[in-house]
Amino acid sequence: KNRHQGATLLKAWLENARTSDLPPIVKVAYTIMNHWDGVLRWFESQITNGILEGFNSLIQSAKAKARGYRTHKNFINMAYLILGKLDLRLPT
Repeated sequence: KNRHQGATLLKAWLENARTSDLPPIVKVAYTIMNHWDGVLRWFESQITNGILEGFNSLIQSAKAKARGYRTHKNFINMAYLILGKLDLRLPT
């Protein structure tokens, strides 16, 4: 589907969802409306924020394991170390 087709289908769904008796469906409809351009942008790029969410998960895990770093610089360096997937093995 392209952006135009996506917009057409979403508008039809939103018309029904906004009048739903189910509050969670109404909430989703308004969320989609508030992020309309971003939702439609997916039809062009088909890129999600999944990679960023994965990075955030790794950073939060490092933060929890450390129970605090002495400085922000140490925390940032640890994030680079984890996210950079560096090969720290010594040559044989």
